[in-house]
Amino acid sequence: MKTAFPSLAAIEAAHERIQPFIHRTPILTSSAINEITGCEIYFKCENFQKVGAFKARGAANAVMKLTDAQKSKGVATHSSGNHAAALARAARVAGIPAYIVMPSNAPDVKKKAVKGYGGEIIECEPNLKSRESTLEAVVEKTGASFIPPFDYMDVIEGQATCALEFLEDQENLDMIMAPVGGGGLLAGTALVANYLNPSIEVIAAEPKGADDAFQSFHAGRRIPQAEPNTIADGLLTSLGELNFGLIKEYVSDILLASDPEIIEAMRMIFERMKIVVEPSCAVPLAALMANQDKFRGKKVGVILSGGNVDLGKLPF
Repeated sequence: MKTAFPSLAAIEAAHERIQPFIHRTPILTSSAINEITGCEIYFKCENFQKVGAFKARGAANAVMKLTDAQKSKGVATHSSGNHAAALARAARVAGIPAYIVMPSNAPDVKKKAVKGYGGEIIECEPNLKSRESTLEAVVEKTGASFIPPFDYMDVIEGQATCALEFLEDQENLDMIMAPVGGGGLLAGTALVANYLNPSIEVIAAEPKGADDAFQSFHAGRRIPQAEPNTIADGLLTSLGELNFGLIKEYVSDILLASDPEIIEAMRMIFERMKIVVEPSCAVPLAALMANQDKFRGKKVGVILSGGNVDLGKLPF
């Protein structure tokens, strides 16, 4: 099983491959937040990434790895958010069509982004069955290649480039934190940390209202998400199978945060750091603040996953 995971060389090659598509995002610190939390936090700002989220990395890598024949028929996916915009943009840069199945209740800011990148939106009912059957019909009709949002090695390999940059630019971290929904970012982060510095503790953060990864991690088997309910709309999906294999192997813990804690952390990032983050992005800081003893005195890397928040509906 392990041999199927991307090697360090493959992740480095992916980083090279996606250069035209991405920013090397900055690492920011806040002395005020360090004081409040009792540790040194280094924030890797993927909210400044193209399309406003780390998803730009995995989508670009997957698109660039297609054959010319596959590219000519375009790409398709189902996504309620950042992967949708990331794939639409990667397709536009590659000059190919993108067909994006989105649930009718997806945030307007994310629908606008997909349209802005030239993606064709096909709406469906807001449940997984409808998303999958609608996507199947689209793929059958167009011949487009399905690029899954997270449970796909080319996507995991692309998301891993975020941690690759992080650990190259910020040495001596004791811990690295990422949010977990489908698990593509977390799996890629855990893999890179294992390659570059196995002594780094990789810790995931998840909303209490969508805690399937937490449950799966502790049960040792995947437990699908059942009726998730959280403000962190980017983390509503069930953990992917490939990702779970990596997470079981290389992640040391998954911590939870309640919606009020997520909102408080989100507000703190807005107020103290003057940067825009979406609720899902604030989950690691929220989980850290809810478990401060675990982090006291440590150097902690936190991946800020994205900044695509509807500014008309801020929770504070």
